[in-house]
Amino acid sequence: MSIRNILFAVAFGVASLTAARAEGLRPMAGKSIDLGGISGIAYYTVERDGFHVVATLAQGEAGTPIRVVSVLTPGQRVVLSTPRQADAIEISRKGDSVLVSKANAASN
Repeated sequence: MSIRNILFAVAFGVASLTAARAEGLRPMAGKSIDLGGISGIAYYTVERDGFHVVATLAQGEAGTPIRVVSVLTPGQRVVLSTPRQADAIEISRKGDSVLVSKANAASN
């Protein structure tokens, strides 16, 4: 295998790992959120004071929905979780990008 092929394989592997951990979110494009028995959707808008992240969540079909709004500036994050630490989603702002990933239990 040539050096070029090895480098390509390594770059592809790193990109795959990064994509598996965090998914980018575009303005006004909804992203499904699953916190075990609670699920919903999140999106954000770009405003003068920061990125306004909106998450609407409910327990099952009959649960009363709740809406969470957070304004993120670069480097900030919001964690949505349930009492079960395994069910946590982190929405973070890195520069002009918003990422959605499974949150580490230590970050809650």
